[in-house]
Amino acid sequence: MRKSGVAEKYVSVVQDMYERSRTVVRCAVGQTEEFNVEVGLHQGSALSPFLFAIVMDQLSEEVRQESPWTMMFADDIVICSESREQVEENLERWRFALERRGMKVSRSKTEYMCVNEREGSGTVRLQGEEVKKVQEFKYLGSTVQSNGEHEKEVKKRVQAGWNGWRKVSGVQCDRKISPRIKGKVYRTVVRPAMLYGLETVSLRKRQESELEVAELKMLRFSL
Repeated sequence: MRKSGVAEKYVSVVQDMYERSRTVVRCAVGQTEEFNVEVGLHQGSALSPFLFAIVMDQLSEEVRQESPWTMMFADDIVICSESREQVEENLERWRFALERRGMKVSRSKTEYMCVNEREGSGTVRLQGEEVKKVQEFKYLGSTVQSNGEHEKEVKKRVQAGWNGWRKVSGVQCDRKISPRIKGKVYRTVVRPAMLYGLETVSLRKRQESELEVAELKMLRFSL
């Protein structure tokens, strides 16, 4: 916090919050005895995301690159490179930068994806351990495919739209409720769920049609 320019009085307040902190764990048979919290941030605290962002900003200062080569969201990190060798090199640099300061890179959750078949035959290793290769992965709720297509994401968005519509179907199918109110509910609940993450995606005509057909069906049911 000091390196980030936070005033000393606020640093002292946070230190006081975390000094000698104790907690209990609630389980099916009751609560455990109190124990000291020596690692991590307070769960449920509005301050915790801010503190974690400060920590990650400082720890990654030496290794992070500008977007799109490095994309960070909370404890999820995407590293992009132009070759498999660069991916391996950058992954090791990140591992060293984080683990020397007490963080841990999860080997089981680390995956890599190749979008160039010419580079697709090799493997990526982290400290001698082979990193799992995948054809798709989720990042911030969106599905990224190695072939650059978006079929699965569009289908998932359509399904999310229908799930949202079913939640408010009692309103949408009620003939006593005005179309204006139904339209507001639709724009607030259904459409954001169906279009999440698609604002910057280049869709094919067929994929646009899938979204339009789903929307028209929902609107017809609302009449």
